Amino acid sequence: MSFKFSPSSCRSRFLGAALATLSLLSGAPVVADDAAVDQAKAIVAKADEIRFPRDGFQVIIDISSVSAGEPAEDRKYRILSKGNENTIVQTLEPATDKGQAMLMRGRDLWVFMPNVSQPVRLSLAQRLTGQVANGDLARANFAGDYEPKIIRTDTIDGEKMHVLELTAVDRGVTYAKVLYWVRQPNNWPYKAEFYSLSDRLLKVCRYDKFKDLGGRVRPTQLVMEDALKKGEVSTLRYSQMAAKDLPDRVFTKQYMDKLNRVD
Repeated sequence: MSFKFSPSSCRSRFLGAALATLSLLSGAPVVADDAAVDQAKAIVAKADEIRFPRDGFQVIIDISSVSAGEPAEDRKYRILSKGNENTIVQTLEPATDKGQAMLMRGRDLWVFMPNVSQPVRLSLAQRLTGQVANGDLARANFAGDYEPKIIRTDTIDGEKMHVLELTAVDRGVTYAKVLYWVRQPNNWPYKAEFYSLSDRLLKVCRYDKFKDLGGRVRPTQLVMEDALKKGEVSTLRYSQMAAKDLPDRVFTKQYMDKLNRVD
């Protein structure tokens, strides 16, 4: 039996083996990346559900905003929300603003004011009061508004935290980027940093005072601090959360006048 050495066949076998190895090596990170993306999305979605129910609900929010050398400004709102996509924000206090309301459908937001016949279009990023933007009340949907990725793990006060970077899906959301700390054992939100399009830190939010609210343990207080102006802080306190049947007709411009007459 004779054996003939062929350089070309040897090169072919070597190339085939190299390509097969490269395919395996290049395929592994893709699977890992997909798994990491799925994990990040699951963490954000679970944290969203801890902050607010997915089904229809009502909640009262008291906001106290302080600024250096100024008296506190106190405001109260009633939130009606369904599925993180449809929300009404009614102003209850101060009395001079009672009757004003915002309607959000998807990422479209309007304000309705007494004595003004037509609603006015608003931006989610526009300031509502103190350190609170319109979108902070009207649309707290991190899972729907951002693409998340896990960037590291932190340990704070002995607790392991996922640290996620959330990148806005488009310019219509409240913030361009969010850094989000979520507790590993239970997906409770701990802290968020909100950034502008130019990657400037705007404000920091802490999720505090976890208590039973609306049938589940949730943060009942948010503290939002201006990252640019020291001493400017808004504290949001949540109470009276309850499930509420909210048919789609509630979230229409035609229904707003009727709704605003309800105490």
